[in-house]
Amino acid sequence: MISLPLNRPGARPRLLALAVSLAVAPAWAAETKPDDTITVTASPDAAFRAGGDELVPAYLDGQVANGGRLGGLGEQDAKNVPFNVIGYTAKMIEDTQANTLSDVLRYDAGVQPVRSYGNFGESYRIRGFLLDGDDISFGGLYGVLPRQIVSSQLAERIEVIKGSNAFLNGVTPGGSGVGGAINIEPKRAGSVPLNRVTVDYAQRGQVGGAIDSGRRFGENDRFGVRVNLLHREGESMVHEQKERISLASIGLDYKGDSFRSSLDAGWQKITSSYGRISVGLGQATQAPEVPENRTNYSQPWVNTNMSSRFAALRGEYDFAPDWTWYAGLGGANTDERGISGSATLLNNEGDSQIRRMDSHYIADSVSGMTGVRGKFETGFVGHSINLGYSGVYRKAGSSYTMSAFVPGSNIYNPSVLAYPSEDAFSGGNMGDPHYTSRTRSTGTSLSDTLSMFDDRLLITAGLRRQKVEIHNYDYQGVEKPADTFSATKVTPVYGVVVKPWDNVSLYANHIEALQPGPTASSKATNAGQVMGAIRTKQNEVGVKLDYGRIGGSLALFEIEKPVGMMDSNNYYGIYGEQRNRGMELNVFGEPVYGVRLMGSAQWLAPELTKTQGGANDGNDAPGVPRYQLRLGGEWDVPALENVTLNAAVLRNGSQYANASNSVKLDAWTRLDLGARYSMKVNEQTLTWRATVENVTDEKYWASVDDSGTYLTQGDPRTLKLSMSVDF
Repeated sequence: MISLPLNRPGARPRLLALAVSLAVAPAWAAETKPDDTITVTASPDAAFRAGGDELVPAYLDGQVANGGRLGGLGEQDAKNVPFNVIGYTAKMIEDTQANTLSDVLRYDAGVQPVRSYGNFGESYRIRGFLLDGDDISFGGLYGVLPRQIVSSQLAERIEVIKGSNAFLNGVTPGGSGVGGAINIEPKRAGSVPLNRVTVDYAQRGQVGGAIDSGRRFGENDRFGVRVNLLHREGESMVHEQKERISLASIGLDYKGDSFRSSLDAGWQKITSSYGRISVGLGQATQAPEVPENRTNYSQPWVNTNMSSRFAALRGEYDFAPDWTWYAGLGGANTDERGISGSATLLNNEGDSQIRRMDSHYIADSVSGMTGVRGKFETGFVGHSINLGYSGVYRKAGSSYTMSAFVPGSNIYNPSVLAYPSEDAFSGGNMGDPHYTSRTRSTGTSLSDTLSMFDDRLLITAGLRRQKVEIHNYDYQGVEKPADTFSATKVTPVYGVVVKPWDNVSLYANHIEALQPGPTASSKATNAGQVMGAIRTKQNEVGVKLDYGRIGGSLALFEIEKPVGMMDSNNYYGIYGEQRNRGMELNVFGEPVYGVRLMGSAQWLAPELTKTQGGANDGNDAPGVPRYQLRLGGEWDVPALENVTLNAAVLRNGSQYANASNSVKLDAWTRLDLGARYSMKVNEQTLTWRATVENVTDEKYWASVDDSGTYLTQGDPRTLKLSMSVDF
């Protein structure tokens, strides 16, 4: 037992203590005795505790964590839960020089990065179903992160839950995420002080710098502060395309014996100009040949400006042995303005037309969760109980002006066109948009995991009462009664884990969920309208292996979801159902000392059923490849101390560009190569990294949107260099 007087000179940095006390004042009071002395028990860094906020340890201290956050159940080791979850660490982010989430998740075959919202927004297909950038959680809270692009500089972990997950995480504010979820765990100050400065360079002159600093202080290092700053700008490898990002974030935390809390806040701003967005199929009757990789078929007046402010407060209190109360509250403010325009094909020879669309989008969201989890025994059966509540409220507004189509360019030999100044369509006040939608989703869940035979048999069962309420308004802010509704449903979850051997877990699950339907895109005649509430189902069976140096999983699954599409009149509605049946394989570890592998594969049958008039029954869903393969590895070169070489091969199968399956995009293969070298200079550690993405400069259509309207081209060959120094 150690006792330290608070008034001892130098015992507490006063400025940092003042900042942290704003977030953790209740805990400070609880730990302080009347004689102005804090009494603590010395202990090493907190070990991983299943169900808490402590992160699952990285596998072999590397780039992968075999587990992640499962909503109110907290952080869980994958081998103990009947769900498929994996985490990618800050080390992977650094070693791959990843700038955004897409740069990391493209190495997972179960996740397909795609474009969204007609600009640079990043979305994802997990198991073939869309997850919007709106619907990524931050420490388990929805509606907090920046909406369209998230800088990887924020993340200590990027965790992916594959499969239907609304029971675990609650309903997303945008209604997407049927095939899986992504959660970002914020950075925390570690037990070792961190001061890291990084400078980076990407081919064609994109230059950036970042600062990452963390400290723990106070008795027993109970208080922590982590600060991240980032700025990067310049021209990308696409001709004349320019991008800029600025980020500032701070994370404060307190770790007491029975109480733990954290406060994270940040600001992010992203701008781009002359952005190559996508190609509209338009009147083309076949897949167009892919243009040269550096060709920019956009226009100089296309630009975007996205700004977000966000914050999240979380806490846990152990009010009895094996019983914990937890809570979280977060929110975000978003302001996006831009001028978009996509080249739309007039024929199969690449002739195109383009229309200008000015847009202004605003959104405010608040998210909260609270609950109790605990353990007890009844005879030879152990119980892990979780009773939780979560809710998200978001109000969003938009306005736009749109020109008529302007012809005169070609995607293979583009021309610069004058800015189309005359408006053909408009809606709302561009300077101050009215709110056009309000969405509120709340849910109460109760689950019990029964453990028997020394945890070799784990059975999870639960119910969730979910309520979804949506109000839609016109561009003048007048509510549209026909588009306002409320729905309530009780949905179940069942899961089982059987461990016949210490290194093997067999599992199965069934999950159902009620959530908001998709939102009509800006290209639809009913843009912004939310398509009611939909019910989804998933069944999954699989096996997980963990042999210490190598681990992985194999899963078979089926997911059913009503789908939204535009009809022949460009009206967006629920037309049919998408049923994805597939198999998924993940392998990671260090089978030979100094050689690390990370591979994954996914095979899918993304079938459309119950379509309008049966026209597309049996067809593949647009944009979903039948297979994706990823194989990556690292090699510590024996003859060169502190030198590591790495490589990754990405293979995507062919995909259809429309629901009728009349246009098919070719399969593609991409190779990435890299190297890093660490060295000591006095007391500092310098790490040099070099990566060449798309080494062969492969030309390919990377993705197509869910409506089968717009194609996104893959990135050109790009050289990335960085140097970081720790001191």
